[in-house]
Amino acid sequence: MVEEFPFDINPMYEGERIRKGDMHVELGGPEKPGFELVQSAEMGEVEDGKFTLIGPDLPEMEEGSKIAYAMIYKIAGAQVEKDLEGIVERRNHDFQNFIQGYMHLNQRYDVWNRISKDAVAKGLNSLEMIAKATIKLFKGEMPFLEKVEAIYITDEAEVLKRLEDAKSTYDYRDARTRDLHDEDVEMFYSCTLCQSFAPTNVCVITPDRVSLCGAINWFDGRAAAKVDPEGPNAPIPVGECIDSITGEYTGVNEKAVASSGGEYSKIKLHSFFDSPHTSCGCFEVAGFYIPEVDGIGWTHRGYSGVTPVGLPFSTIAGQVGGGKQVEGFLGIGIEYFRSPKFIQADGGWNRVVWMPKDLKEKVGESIPQDVPIATEDDAMDIDALTEFLKSNNHPVVTGVTRDVDGEKLTDGWVEEVEEEAASEAVTPAAGAQQMMPTFGGAMPQFSMPMQSGGGDGGVKLILKNATVSIEKLIIKKKGE
Repeated sequence: MVEEFPFDINPMYEGERIRKGDMHVELGGPEKPGFELVQSAEMGEVEDGKFTLIGPDLPEMEEGSKIAYAMIYKIAGAQVEKDLEGIVERRNHDFQNFIQGYMHLNQRYDVWNRISKDAVAKGLNSLEMIAKATIKLFKGEMPFLEKVEAIYITDEAEVLKRLEDAKSTYDYRDARTRDLHDEDVEMFYSCTLCQSFAPTNVCVITPDRVSLCGAINWFDGRAAAKVDPEGPNAPIPVGECIDSITGEYTGVNEKAVASSGGEYSKIKLHSFFDSPHTSCGCFEVAGFYIPEVDGIGWTHRGYSGVTPVGLPFSTIAGQVGGGKQVEGFLGIGIEYFRSPKFIQADGGWNRVVWMPKDLKEKVGESIPQDVPIATEDDAMDIDALTEFLKSNNHPVVTGVTRDVDGEKLTDGWVEEVEEEAASEAVTPAAGAQQMMPTFGGAMPQFSMPMQSGGGDGGVKLILKNATVSIEKLIIKKKGE
């Protein structure tokens, strides 16, 4: 217990969740704008420990209300440089979760905070207490920070006004690594910041793959490892390149074993299906395989609707997160869409079939012109998605999905009819041989013989490279 605060400050509170019924107020989140931003400055431009609040404080917030929220920190010090802004900013998530009765989720413009009723009852009556505790943790854990000043904003108009400038800062940071690639460096960087929520997650940051939260790029990781060698960002010697297409490196595999407690033996940085990157819970975007069309869909936190598979982001995120390595699901940072190595082992953009309209618009400059991608305006179920892809000659239909070396990954939607041998002729009662579409998925060919009534013939379904989900199958004789 820190005597100046009416709450405990301890890493044991990491992972604490404040449910809706237990919250006094929600700050930012899905329904209100919010962001966090760290800005480096000269020593004379920062007043150490100063707190400024623009907007209402906790006593003026009705219990159960949802409020816009921005947290801006100005930092200064002899070792402070611009490359450190993203790193310090990401640690806000770490340190604020040390505070009992205060929940911090996500990052950048997706921040989602809650304060519990119990914390308010025990004396938490001002956001200044949260800011002061956070500043104390920043300076205590990151000694290169000599001065830290905090500006919190709860006035929604002011949050929205400053959000545009914050997004410009995020865009500037993201753009720095676009001309640098994995093969250009000898060191990648890890981030284990989210292991309090996902103990087996190993976030690997490379020039071509931003952190899952989108807040830390390769330059940020390098700067953090330099000034805070005991912190969550550590260097990963690249080692030998085992496979440049999937993005498999000996150094990354060794780190995967060490940081996951032996849970995983390898991580392939640019693969969706084969030993994919693990996912924490702070990823900006979640990817999901759609076997019915042999394509990949993406959804993000800001999308409140359902996807063509009938699931919202929250449900899909449950399959992706928790530090799991799940083939067919993947968490990423938005900037990874702009990488030339974007899931290149599985077709890259040629494999993408659906994403929310606002996400498509955001990364539109990176989408090849000959790849039509459906949004919620085009398809909200599998049938509509299938029709969209067919009518627009999507690569998953035409069979031009290839990796960067030109190797064919899928055959497209090929309909095949395999004639029955004379001894297995189909009886008239069983009907004609069926035509089954075959998709280039991961499953091998298998057959399903189905005998008809008391006859000698039957229907044999031959499925090649298909992933099949059947809720109910009814076989009837003709005329029944």
